[in-house]
Amino acid sequence: MDFEKLFAQYELGMTDEQVSAEVKNILAAHFDENNNVEVWKQCLSQIDLTTLNGDDTVAKVKRMADAVNGFKKQFPGLPDVASICVYPAMVPTVKQHLTAPGVGITSVAGGFPASQTFLEVKVAEVALAVAAGATEIDIVLSQGKFLEGRYEECFDEIAEQKAAARNAHFKVILETGALKTADNIAKASVLAMAAGADFIKTSTGKIAVAATLEASYVMCRMIKAWYDLTGEKVCYKPAGGVSTTEQAVQHYTIVKEILGEEWLNNKSFRFGASSLANKILTSIQGEEVRYF
Repeated sequence: MDFEKLFAQYELGMTDEQVSAEVKNILAAHFDENNNVEVWKQCLSQIDLTTLNGDDTVAKVKRMADAVNGFKKQFPGLPDVASICVYPAMVPTVKQHLTAPGVGITSVAGGFPASQTFLEVKVAEVALAVAAGATEIDIVLSQGKFLEGRYEECFDEIAEQKAAARNAHFKVILETGALKTADNIAKASVLAMAAGADFIKTSTGKIAVAATLEASYVMCRMIKAWYDLTGEKVCYKPAGGVSTTEQAVQHYTIVKEILGEEWLNNKSFRFGASSLANKILTSIQGEEVRYF
């Protein structure tokens, strides 16, 4: 594939400073109209409720599944989260205990979070996670290879993991904090979509800079350009650092203004988060909630 030709079709045409200015303009014009209970409920329904820690235990993950199972009884009228997101070894635990209808099982895979392992290991991990019950797979772009311009290798790695994921929804994490510039984020977005990503996702949450509003802007611009040129609808997931209701509404506002109403549902737009659900519940209920 001629990647320079591919990237040329999707040039952002904006500096980092221009991206920041445009984000500020969008939020100044539209944040207040979206900062309301109905949008908070919508954001709640878009959360991939996440635990990705070295000290995760079967008991901890079971408690998370039990909390999701009991959510509708505790909070009638509110929507469930979209999925539970765990490491591959914890997928069987979620599969065994999760009973809430419509809630998916998301597994990170492919050498998460650094993607610094053999491709064969990445592919095997994806396949094993799906076999264990994962309905969604989140893998990570090889940022080092991308930054060296080894685009063909990055493309092939994503495509092979996509094939191993079979029918599971397939998300590619760009780790935008490592890519640093709007131009790099735009190119990585296009590469991931060309390789078969169903979703593109900002971050692992494991480095200092995670889901910035500027990254959301650039990635949504690329998703819109891809849709306009190909007719293929790719979905979007900011993750890492989205921990308050205000931050969720900010990302929601950017998605709404760039991609439109068609993306404002939990099939097309997710948040990867651990503490966000309680924060949004607190906003909705008007008092502190520590349910999850």
